[in-house]
Amino acid sequence: MEIKEINNKEVWENFLLECEEKTFLQSWNWGEFQEMMGNKIWRFGIFDNGGDQVSAVLVVKVVAKRGTFLMVQHGPNQKSKIKNQKSKILKILLDEFKKIAKKEKCSFIRIVPLWEKNQENQEIFKELGFRNSPMHANAYEATVKLDIKLSEDELLKNMRKTTRYLIKQAQKNKAIEIFQTQKIEDVEIFEKLQQKVVKKQNFIPFSLKYLRNEFKSFEKDKQVSLFFGKYNGEIIAGIFIIFWSKIGFYHYAALLPQCRKVPINYLLQWEAIKEAKRRGCLLYDFWGYVDPVKESKHPWAGPTLFKLGFNGKPHQYIKTQDLSFSWKYWLTYIFEKIRKIKRGL
Repeated sequence: MEIKEINNKEVWENFLLECEEKTFLQSWNWGEFQEMMGNKIWRFGIFDNGGDQVSAVLVVKVVAKRGTFLMVQHGPNQKSKIKNQKSKILKILLDEFKKIAKKEKCSFIRIVPLWEKNQENQEIFKELGFRNSPMHANAYEATVKLDIKLSEDELLKNMRKTTRYLIKQAQKNKAIEIFQTQKIEDVEIFEKLQQKVVKKQNFIPFSLKYLRNEFKSFEKDKQVSLFFGKYNGEIIAGIFIIFWSKIGFYHYAALLPQCRKVPINYLLQWEAIKEAKRRGCLLYDFWGYVDPVKESKHPWAGPTLFKLGFNGKPHQYIKTQDLSFSWKYWLTYIFEKIRKIKRGL
C-alpha cells in the first residue's frame, strides 16, 4: 500500500460517498473550515498495489492551551470491502503521523474512529500503543441514526407514540411557526439564542466566529440550513443542520429553557428530517448518544431520550484514542481529566 496527499476535492468526496461509516468531520469542506479557523490540515489517501484508493483521512493540527496535537475526527475512512485491512492501513498512517508530529512539534495524536465498539477493534489500537482519551474531541463516540428511505407516513408511524403526538400538536398550534434559512447573517440569530441558553445551563458554547465559519464552509455547496421555531412571534428554538454525502446531520440545537413545554423542538426536528429526504439523503444522524438507562445522570441522557423517540437506532463506536509522542501529553491528560469531572461527563 502507498500513502499520498490528495488535493482534488472531487476525488476526495467521491471516495467518501462510497464509504458506509462516515460523517462530515472528514469532508472536504470541514477541512476548509479548519483552515479558516487557522488550523493546518493534511488530506491523505491510501492506495493498494493496483492504484485503487482504499482509505482516506483528514488530519488537523490543533494548537490549544492544553497542548499541541494532531487530531483525526471520525476517520480514517475505508470502503466496507477492505475492513479486514484496518490494522495495516492504520500502521501506514501512523508512520506518516509521527513524521508530521515531529516536524510540527505535536505531543500526541488523537483519533476518534468510526469503528464498531468491539474487542477486535479495541485490540488493534491497543497493540499500536494507543490508550483511551480522557475527552471525546467534539466528535461523538455513539449516535442515533434514522433510516429515512421510508415514506413520511411510515416514518411517523414508526415513531414513539408521544413523539408523533407532539409533532401533530405542534402542527395544529397556530402560535408555532417553523422556517428555514440559508443566509449567513442568520447564524447570528442562532448564536444569540444559544447565548440565552448558556445563561441558564452550564456549558461552553461555540463562538460566533466558529459557527459562521462552519456555516460558510458548507453553504457554498448548499450543504447547510438553519431551522428556527417561533412561538407567539418570538424565536425560541433553532437547529443547525448539515446535509452531506446523502446524510442529514443534526449538529447543534438551542431551545430557551423556559419554553421546554412547548413541543416546538419536535416539529423542528421533523421539518429537518423531511428536508433531508427532499435533498436525497438516506440517513439522518442525530449526533450524539448515551444510554439513558445506564447513564441517567449524564447531561446527554435527556436529549438522547428525545432523539430515540424518532425511532432511530443507536450506533456505538470505540472510544477516542490517544497515542503519546512526548511527556507533555500527560500534562494535557491531567488537565482534560479534571475538566471532564467538573463537567459531569
